[in-house]
Amino acid sequence: MKCVTPKAVLLSIALLLSSHAYAAPNIQNGKAIDQAKCYACHAKKTGFSNGDMIYTRSDRKVKDYARLKTMVAMCNTELRLDMFPEDEADVVAYLNKQFYKFKP
Repeated sequence: MKCVTPKAVLLSIALLLSSHAYAAPNIQNGKAIDQAKCYACHAKKTGFSNGDMIYTRSDRKVKDYARLKTMVAMCNTELRLDMFPEDEADVVAYLNKQFYKFKP
């Protein structure tokens, strides 16, 4: 019989617990976060009282999926939005589905 080391057991437990972090993004949660934490600021920035216009304007800064992730993370950090990493992923998934349609 083969003996399992304590390190192997701990590694197995850690992998099982971390698998939750790779769950599929929740687009509805992303939409709710966008509406609650992003929309008003973006509406103010565009000057048209429409926060969605920032995503669809011709001179937008987001040109690919990686940049979208970077911008969401930057807003979260700079504006202290208190989103968890999974919340950021949800917002990215929502924005990508609704506006950008980049291939992840």
